[in-house]
Amino acid sequence: METEQAEVTFVGTATTVLRIGGFTLLTDPNFLHRGQRAYLGKGLWSKRSTDPALTVAQLPALDAVVLSHLHGDHFDRVARRELDRELPIVTTPAAGRKLRRWGFRAAEGLPTWQSRELRREGHTLRLTALPGQHGPGALDRLLPDVMGTMVDLEHDGVRRFRLYVTGDTLHRPQLAEIPQRFPDVDAMLIHLGGTRIAGILLTMDARQGADLVELVRPKLTAPIHYDDYPVFRSPLRHFVDEARRRGFVRAVRTIARGETVPLTPPA
Repeated sequence: METEQAEVTFVGTATTVLRIGGFTLLTDPNFLHRGQRAYLGKGLWSKRSTDPALTVAQLPALDAVVLSHLHGDHFDRVARRELDRELPIVTTPAAGRKLRRWGFRAAEGLPTWQSRELRREGHTLRLTALPGQHGPGALDRLLPDVMGTMVDLEHDGVRRFRLYVTGDTLHRPQLAEIPQRFPDVDAMLIHLGGTRIAGILLTMDARQGADLVELVRPKLTAPIHYDDYPVFRSPLRHFVDEARRRGFVRAVRTIARGETVPLTPPA
């Protein structure tokens, strides 16, 4: 097993295939095509503007799915219909309960700071649920619970790689505990887009995303979730410009749909 391997294939929205030390994960499966509508809850829909780079049938063999929350642009009707019902899904407790009702018997809801471990040949991949907040103030109670995930690869008890997947969170004070508990983050997949519904910000825009980079200080930041739906109002270039203005643009790696890149910092 290759302990140093860590790479990501960007499928679209927040959907990625992560290959880390011989383990393969799928994040936030969204396989709707351009023109199809995703259900965002409370009677709200949004029409997809892009196509995914892969279909479910084209995915590699998976060890688990990491699902930040149960919104239609993160777990859609295609995923519900076509994913293997025996595949482990690590998600929030509320999403885990609903997925099990849908027949995904291996769905597991993790409370914040709790972990699930995958093991193989002396290697451990630890998935830890992290805090997140999808909406501001009391509005957050109308939205699904959301989690970030810390992905730690260990070999014989020694950490080899650490990845933070933010999930659809705003930058809020509770995130400050993440770098305290998990320093030395090698890479971060950051959900951006500046999602706005009725003018209310529901995911990080360029400024909030840059604030989180400065808080966590990962060696590499890879932006995802930024232009697939019209409700995303903060395009990728805004984040890149903000990273350039703040002086960390060299540690940002943008990924095209269908592209596979290493999750290691540029030389």
